[in-house]
Amino acid sequence: MAIVKDRATILAHGTKGPLTEMRTKRRQQGFTLLEIMLVVSIIVIILGVAISKLGNTTGIAKTMRVQADIQAIKTQLQLYESLNGFYPTTEQGLQSLVAQPQGDPRPTRWYQFFQSLPKDPWGSDYIYRNPGQKNPGGYDLYSAGPDRLADTADDDWGNN
Repeated sequence: MAIVKDRATILAHGTKGPLTEMRTKRRQQGFTLLEIMLVVSIIVIILGVAISKLGNTTGIAKTMRVQADIQAIKTQLQLYESLNGFYPTTEQGLQSLVAQPQGDPRPTRWYQFFQSLPKDPWGSDYIYRNPGQKNPGGYDLYSAGPDRLADTADDDWGNN
């Protein structure tokens, strides 16, 4: 192997010069701050969109539970009515689906429809009125909602 003393000869033969070696070392060191910030920004944006899409799942679940509970209670009330010819009164309430009512009108063919009445997702009893205020020809059945107060804007009627 011949020893080359001339720099032009070294560059002509394809070996790396000092400038090329410095650029190669700089590229091998890692990512620049700008590249890291760009990747972090993209990740934050994607997480923000995902969280906003999944944010109200508990509210949806509570609404679905109210709908299911009201439908189950309505089914038992219809069965009560088909056996006795009338719905329980407001005074007898939904408790007449759990225990035989003592007041008039007394059901002639009473059965226990529930072991215990379901509570709404906020821990309150469902509200039953017969005759109803919203449905004067039938009954009202609804949840008082998150504020637990009847006849307010947040009452959940289970899409009656």
